[in-house]
Amino acid sequence: MTTLSIPRGFDYELAIAHLHRRDRKLSAWMKKIGPLQRDFNARFDPVDALARAILYQQLSGKAAATIVGRVEKLMPRGKKLTATGIESADDEALRAAGVSRNKIAALRDLAAKSREGIVPTAKQLGRMHDRQLIDHLVQVRGIGRWTVEMMLMFRLGRADVLPVHDLGIRKGAQIVHRMKEMPKPLELESFGEIWAPYRTLASFYLWKICEAANPPKPASAKPAGPVKRSQD
Repeated sequence: MTTLSIPRGFDYELAIAHLHRRDRKLSAWMKKIGPLQRDFNARFDPVDALARAILYQQLSGKAAATIVGRVEKLMPRGKKLTATGIESADDEALRAAGVSRNKIAALRDLAAKSREGIVPTAKQLGRMHDRQLIDHLVQVRGIGRWTVEMMLMFRLGRADVLPVHDLGIRKGAQIVHRMKEMPKPLELESFGEIWAPYRTLASFYLWKICEAANPPKPASAKPAGPVKRSQD
């Protein structure tokens, strides 16, 4: 039986109304912050997105962007990071671009898993449920649950994702509900049921709340998004 494609994004107004109704404390913060609508329709290639995620791990945005720019120049056609391009770039060239040995091994595994069909194509992504995608993609070296969750949220616009290991999400929940300590991942998973089936939008607000409570210095201001995470 053919699996129907899962639409990108969700009904924003319905999600907003749901969160206002289910969590009054979060609702008060949402009113202060204002709308957080996003466009989830931009096309992307899974290998390219995952390769960039690997390259960005454990680096500042500026340093990672520099390395990604160098790796893009090693690709045979354009800037897109592909399995073929990764396979054609030798280790010395990648090392010269600033890619660590561990990340080279992860990129090689990503290319191999793409060839094996473990990494879904863009079309296949749209037909796979969240749990299926996580189970598939964590088989790739260097890709953990958090990285897949970011793809589900920011690329695919899945409605009900709560990255319980993300420190920014945990801190945001602590601030909203005035908890003495940050909730542990399992505690947040249980507590977060109150926001289902729109935990993605709740997460976007929790990141913004964490940002608002801990504003970055002007020289290091960053765009909205994940504040910090535990390791994959």
